[in-house]
Amino acid sequence: MPELKCTVQTCTHNKNFYCDLEKIQVGGNTAKRAEETCCDSFEERKGDSYSNVSQNNASACSCIDCKATDCMYNEECKCHAGKISVEGSNACKCDQTECATFKCGC
Repeated sequence: MPELKCTVQTCTHNKNFYCDLEKIQVGGNTAKRAEETCCDSFEERKGDSYSNVSQNNASACSCIDCKATDCMYNEECKCHAGKISVEGSNACKCDQTECATFKCGC
């Protein structure tokens, strides 16, 4: 299970740069560059919900279902990188995020 660091603080699942989901979905089935990937699990944080969250449910590790099949870390639609970084600090929707760890194996 990869270590996941997430800078998308506008996502409701982000708890101090960790994700509170046990599994995330990375999109980008035709991606050749990191900018063409996204976190399909992104949900925009509404209002002041950040102040009401606890870090207890967030973990440094998550299972990652990955649709970016050309990524060198993708094996049978699962991410096998040791660490990944999801970025998009001011994102309002999932296509404004990206898997910064993506490396094209093509």
